[in-house]
Amino acid sequence: MNLNDVTGFRLTKDVYNRFGLIVIPEQTILARDHLELLAKHGIQAGELAVEVPEDWTPAGEMLPMTPSERLLEQNERLIAGATEEVKHLFETVLHENKIPLKEINEKLLPSIDLAASNVNLHHLLSGLQAKDDYTYRHNIGVSVLSNMLGKWLKLSHYETEQLTTAALLHDIGKINVADDILNKPGKYTDAEFARMKKHTIYGYEIIRNMSDLSPRIALAALQHHEREDGKGYPYGISGKEMDDFSKIIAVADVFHAMTSSRVYREASPFYQVIMQMQQDRFGKLDPAICSVFVRRMMEMAVGSEVILTDGRRGKVVLIHADDPGRPLVKIGSQYIDLSQNRDVQVLSIAG
Repeated sequence: MNLNDVTGFRLTKDVYNRFGLIVIPEQTILARDHLELLAKHGIQAGELAVEVPEDWTPAGEMLPMTPSERLLEQNERLIAGATEEVKHLFETVLHENKIPLKEINEKLLPSIDLAASNVNLHHLLSGLQAKDDYTYRHNIGVSVLSNMLGKWLKLSHYETEQLTTAALLHDIGKINVADDILNKPGKYTDAEFARMKKHTIYGYEIIRNMSDLSPRIALAALQHHEREDGKGYPYGISGKEMDDFSKIIAVADVFHAMTSSRVYREASPFYQVIMQMQQDRFGKLDPAICSVFVRRMMEMAVGSEVILTDGRRGKVVLIHADDPGRPLVKIGSQYIDLSQNRDVQVLSIAG
């Protein structure tokens, strides 16, 4: 086993260098930055005490993987590890009445930043799919997408870290919502939805009372379901009253929710979500922020294999700036411009 093989593994003991100093503390989920640090100190994979994921198989016992498959596996392992950290975060807040800021800064933020550096759209979407408990995977998904969007909007490094922390905690108020409501496999009654909506207020109060975090992080928990037209919740404020962190997280939240499968509905296809978000720029989501998100996500699709609504498969070769949801697609030797051919559209990303 080499260092690259332990990406996403959890340390069960502190790692020391030759001078007896702790290099990486126990319980850390190993990300690329950690591996570079280990290599710099001359520490080999065999020297690490790690918790091996149940689905991990030694390289010698598995069929050779393509570079793309290997990256996909490492990305999914990284996201799964971060999801477990979020679960622990929520439990700490619930049972100990404190937000573990050290764990957020040392473990979660590096993992999210690494996942957000993924330039392969298929790998990104696959890794963020809620394969386990939706609440925790959703928080990671929104954090990764918010981190990406913050960088696309050219926020400073400090602001991006603050934004990512806000995204990690945006649904923390759900710890005060009953499990039978959170996990209900169907549509809410009016009374149940009223109780669910209170998670925004609960989250605001938790962050404000339990930590010295920026007020913007508390506002993100409160405002991420508000909308530009004033028809969101909990207070029905308009876009001009919302903090920019809240607006960014709202975009990431909508995208991840729509592209995730739930007990009561299947995930919406990527391109269908993109088209819906283009419409939501007018009245629901901040138009400038949403436009940047849609355009940059579509740019990530260039080179991806896609399936069209008529069943044909092709490769995205160009994105139109004025109509990013309808790209130029190459099928064999033929080019189909979906901005001109309105009868056909992209159904899904194939790889």
